[in-house]
Amino acid sequence: MFHRGEHDPPLPARIVRFKSPDAQIPVIRIPEELRTYAPDVVVHMIAMGERDAAAARDAFAGVAKRLVVLSSGDVYRAYGIFRRIEEGAPERVPLHESSPLRSRLYPYRSAATPPNALEFYYDKVLVERTIAADARLPTTILRLPKVYGPGDRNAALSTVYDFRAYPQWRWTHGFVENVAQAIVLATENEAASGRIYNIGEETTPTIAERLRYLPATPHTAVPAQTENFAQDIVYDTGAIRSELGYREEIPERDAMRDMCLSAPRTGPG
Repeated sequence: MFHRGEHDPPLPARIVRFKSPDAQIPVIRIPEELRTYAPDVVVHMIAMGERDAAAARDAFAGVAKRLVVLSSGDVYRAYGIFRRIEEGAPERVPLHESSPLRSRLYPYRSAATPPNALEFYYDKVLVERTIAADARLPTTILRLPKVYGPGDRNAALSTVYDFRAYPQWRWTHGFVENVAQAIVLATENEAASGRIYNIGEETTPTIAERLRYLPATPHTAVPAQTENFAQDIVYDTGAIRSELGYREEIPERDAMRDMCLSAPRTGPG
């Protein structure tokens, strides 16, 4: 595990830790000791843009057998249409791994975004494109859904409650433990080499369907939204299920409901 060392989570004793300030986002310098360790598979959890993706690719090409990179469903053109940074009619869903990607880069950058901000250089389209540029390092790309879980920024499920004014809209979610399970499965399975997989629930309910089994919120205010809700964000997750045998450890509906019931709501959404 390569990290800054500011937090030392409990891990099995056999885990080797490499601590360095270079582990801060963006990771643009890979210490030589990581290359000397010669890992079979590198799992990059925080590749956010072109520079850090290139740093990992260049460091481990010819060293590791494979690189597993966490990407995002925001690479799809459909997400750009939803955010109104792409023009045209809504894309057909569910989105497959071969569905069109965004042509507009840096989806969260604005004219006021400072150059050192994550939103300035973040783009998973560039991450995917960059790591695929060296044939010496086979890759596995995992396109994550909207992740939720205890302690997460989405722990209050604002991505459900804040959109209740759009009851027929759909957005694929994934409980953090199920997402972690998919990452482990793709890491351990050589059949994942050179493949791209969507991660998330098998069937994506509408907002109205989710609200029927979630506890009611006492808050009535709904934040103003400017997105294009004619575009659903729904992923087809059949590939990782059929090729790697992925199945949720915890049913998504149960995970979402149980998390809401066990966590006190402290704010809107």
